[in-house]
Amino acid sequence: MRASTIEFRLRMPIMVALVVLGFWAPWLQLPTFAALDLGRRIPLLEWLALEVSRAGLLRFTYASPAVIGVAMALAALGAGLRVWGAAYLGYDTVHHGAMQSGAVMADGPYRFVRNPLYLGGWCMMASMAFLMPPTGALVAMALLTVFLLRLILAEEAFLSATLGEPYRAYLKAVPRLMPRLRGSLPPAGHKAHWGVALLTEVNPIGVFLIYAVLAWRYDYELMLKAVLVVFGVSLVVRALVPRARPSPNPA
Repeated sequence: MRASTIEFRLRMPIMVALVVLGFWAPWLQLPTFAALDLGRRIPLLEWLALEVSRAGLLRFTYASPAVIGVAMALAALGAGLRVWGAAYLGYDTVHHGAMQSGAVMADGPYRFVRNPLYLGGWCMMASMAFLMPPTGALVAMALLTVFLLRLILAEEAFLSATLGEPYRAYLKAVPRLMPRLRGSLPPAGHKAHWGVALLTEVNPIGVFLIYAVLAWRYDYELMLKAVLVVFGVSLVVRALVPRARPSPNPA
């Protein structure tokens, strides 16, 4: 089922609400969850490390850095995809309240995967989920995955209708979410705007830096506070970035 126009317009507040729900996890107050030993509010980072060590796969002293490494890798992948995609697509198109159509984008990451921004956003959210309670992370990521897929289906239908055969050919040539190692399309010659992309994607970059710098202190409360600060800074930066001409829009 495709996302509605209202959902697309409100996509950022909806995703923020899902993150808040994951951290809040109000169902943990229910007696049933406490009885099943699911009412703990320890971060997924710590819970996974404990479970890995209990299973005898790694000692806890090694399991904890390993789990942090996975979360940091997801954050790095998310930041890289978001910056790379935004550099070619342009700020106005990335954050516009309505779906945009122009020429088919076949440069940068769009030669390897049709939705690098959504894929990067999912990776960033997945890395943040490691700071949520385990059940909160599960619920938030499940809902986020469904929501992103609905947004993708809505954009693909819109672009197929507005761009016609060139876009349908692009759909056949480039995978939706599983990147190809080699692009099947030649570069179209669009210029990347790295400066604006780095500014407007402060949030995923900040999440990666939080893991790279703060995670090794094992102070999860400090990391959560840093996530809130980075998110606030990203909103301020986006408000101050001058608007540029819209770039062509892919899926």
